[in-house]
Order: sequence, then C-alpha cells, then structure tokens
Amino acid sequence: MTEKDFLTSEYSSSKKTGKFRWKSPSNIALVKYWGKKKNQVPANPSLSFTLDTCTTDTSLSYQKLEKKVSKFSFDLLFEGKSKNDFRPKIETFLHRIETYLPFLREYHFSIETSNSFPHSSGIASSASGMSALALCLMSMERELVPDMNSDFFNKKASFLARLGSGSACRSIQGPLVQWGNHSTIEGSSDFYGIEYPYKVHDIFKNFQDTILLVDEGQKQVSSTVGHDLMHGHPFAEQRFGQAHMHLCDFQTILEDGSLKDFIKIVESEALTLHAMMMTSHPYFILMKPNTLKIINKIWAFRETSKTNLCFSLDAGANVHVLYPENEKETVYKFIKSELLQFCQHGKHICDRTGLGAREN
Repeated sequence: MTEKDFLTSEYSSSKKTGKFRWKSPSNIALVKYWGKKKNQVPANPSLSFTLDTCTTDTSLSYQKLEKKVSKFSFDLLFEGKSKNDFRPKIETFLHRIETYLPFLREYHFSIETSNSFPHSSGIASSASGMSALALCLMSMERELVPDMNSDFFNKKASFLARLGSGSACRSIQGPLVQWGNHSTIEGSSDFYGIEYPYKVHDIFKNFQDTILLVDEGQKQVSSTVGHDLMHGHPFAEQRFGQAHMHLCDFQTILEDGSLKDFIKIVESEALTLHAMMMTSHPYFILMKPNTLKIINKIWAFRETSKTNLCFSLDAGANVHVLYPENEKETVYKFIKSELLQFCQHGKHICDRTGLGAREN
C-alpha cells in the first residue's frame, strides 16, 4: 500500500459527539531504527518486541463544531493535569495527518492520557502515546466509514502513528512487529509496521523484559535530534546495511530458536545504536556509568550461569534485560540481588511481550 491508499475523499456518515479509549503499549527494538528521511520514513528497517504492561491509556472525546476552524481545537490532560509542553507535539501530529483525516478541523477534542510507567524514564512513551492517539482517531474515522475492515484499520492506524513518532507504528500489533522496506520480508513497508510474517519458535513467545531504571531524568539529547544527526554521519551507510543484514539473520534465528545468535544480534544492535550517537557531530553519550556496570554484570552472569539473558538499550541510559520465560526464576533472582543496586532507588519494571493495543 502507498500513501495515497490512506486518503479519504468523503464519508458515508456523520457523528456529532462520541468518545473512544485505547490502551497502547511501548515496544523495544531488537533491530534498531536510527535515522530518518522526509515524512518520518525510516533510513533502515527495524524489528521490535511489543511490550505488555508498559502502556499509555488515552481517551478521546469529540464534539462537532458549528463550523470548520483554522486552528486545531483540543484540550489535553496528562495524568489529570494540563500539560502545555505536549501541545506543540500534538499540533505537529495533527498537521501531518490532516490530509488523511480531513475531519480534524470540524471537531473539538478532549484528550486525556496517562502512562503506566514513569514519563521520560527511557521507555518509549512517544511510541505508546502516539499509537494510542492514532487508534482513537481511527476509531472515529471507522464510525464515519462503517465498512472499514480490521486489516485496513490497523495499517492506517500504524501509518498515522508513524507520523507522530516513528517507533509508534510498531505499537499497534504484536508480539513481533517489523517496519521498513526489506527485500526478503513480504509485505514490509516504510509507511507502517506489520506483524512479523514468518515462523517464530516457541522460545521467543512470552519473552521477558525487565526494565532497569538507571536514570529517570530528561535525556540531554532528544531522539529527534539524534535521528537528524545521521544525515552526513560518516558511518551511516554501513549502519543501514548492517540493519538489513541483521533482519536477514533474524529470519533463521527466530525460526530455529537459536538464543545464542539472538543475543549476539540484540546486544550488537544496542551497542551500535549508542556508537552512532558517540560518533555523530556533535557527539553525545546517553549511557551512564551504571549502565555499563549492569552490562558487565550481565555478561559475567551469563558466562557463569549458562543462562540466556541479554540486554538491549533504547536512546537512553536504562537497560532492558531480555530473557526466555523458562529462565525467569533464575534470572530475576540475579536481577534483584546484583542489578537493582544500580537503579535509581531500585526502580525497575517487569514486563514481557504483548499482543498489541486494545480498545477499552
């Protein structure tokens, strides 16, 4: 499908008021997306685990206006309070998607949203937040187009979410979502995420993710700025090629259940992401000393215990500890005894792979 497939010329019905509520998860990329082209198109394809408990809960109430307005009309509450800092991002999102949802200036929207996890904690809140809002708006459009099927609904929701935050397009479905054109993945697209279409070994089902909150502060460099620094980056093309190669490798790994090969790619991808940050101009470091201490502890424990835990990192200091469900008791005991000392006040979140967003 192309961008033109998501245009709507007219609606078969009209609604004056209504309300929708969606709970949408964050995700953790196994193959990282870093760098983008115009219109939120990724510079390389990616693959992610959809999470289960790290979610954004968003409700959208709408009221038909007497006439179409020149500026978008909306109120926004984050965890029960006005959050003016969020307004510019919502306005930018609405501008980007207006072509595909032409009714937006005909309504006043009341948006209420909250996270199940700390904001700015290094968990992808923009992914869960923008996907939840996109789903609410798509529920509204589905009322105006009653014959819309679920496949189109999910694709367009992912398409719209991408225009708010690239990784948000991977939070609509689960547990494995691929985004970005790739020569060997049927149905892959730069415009929306798809459920991973090939066989996945049982060992990767209900995979565990314990998120260690090393630093809950605001990142010194935003992901948007970081993505932009990939333009002209001296190692950009090699990195993009690596992502394509890793996705090819994952097809065999995910089918065969090779945890050792899974670990090699996941950790390589995490470290490569931060290597790109450290070699951009200007360069920056988002890892903290405790991030490195956790990584070294994981490596040492994996060697001595012969377990299959590994780490991943987003664009921040916090560490995602990934491991199969059948090793949960052993690994979590290690996390509690050895790793929580490196978290702020011992804070951590126990999560696992999930099935995507759900309507409330």
